Amino acid sequence: MTAAARAAAALALVLAVAVGGSSAAAAAKKPIRVTFVGDSVAAAIDYVPSARSTLARGLRLHLDLAVCRRLVAASCSYQGVTPSTALQAVQSLGRGVGDVLVVDVGYNEGSSGYREGMRRVIRAALAQGATAVVWVTLREYRDIYRSTNVSIRSEAKRWPQVQVADWNAFSRGRPWFRGDGLHLTSAGAHGLAWLVRPYVLSAASGTR
Repeated sequence: MTAAARAAAALALVLAVAVGGSSAAAAAKKPIRVTFVGDSVAAAIDYVPSARSTLARGLRLHLDLAVCRRLVAASCSYQGVTPSTALQAVQSLGRGVGDVLVVDVGYNEGSSGYREGMRRVIRAALAQGATAVVWVTLREYRDIYRSTNVSIRSEAKRWPQVQVADWNAFSRGRPWFRGDGLHLTSAGAHGLAWLVRPYVLSAASGTR
């Protein structure tokens, strides 16, 4: 091989390494794809742009938040609109569900059948490529939803891919709620974003 040929080969190798390194860096910086499926309580994040920005920073975030949504049973109607269930929302996204699914649904239903519904949603998300699910507990205002939270914690233990973000504990004693004790003020929307974000980052990194 001539000196010119050796120089050309060396240059090609340097370029290949540089391109490969750039590709690896780009892959490393690829944003985590997150889908947040929720009902009217979680919808406060969508209504408060600064809370949405807090949660979305550095993430590729898709919000699917709807008033009157239920987990798997037919959703109730609000102002003539009946939203998809959480299960239908996840199924409709296909691979678009992304890396992490966040679920905050349950205020429009009782605890009966919730655990089985939770199982169906988790299975759907994992089948469509999600690697982790963050499930948000409900606020036990006046002891309502305590049984639902028992179901959430119990079912989550069966899935290594599932983390529970305990909104009930995190929000206790906070002045974040409207008159019904459940729906969120602007400060409450930020509180929910603050709670969920580290769980999403932890789930995406594979840590517990």
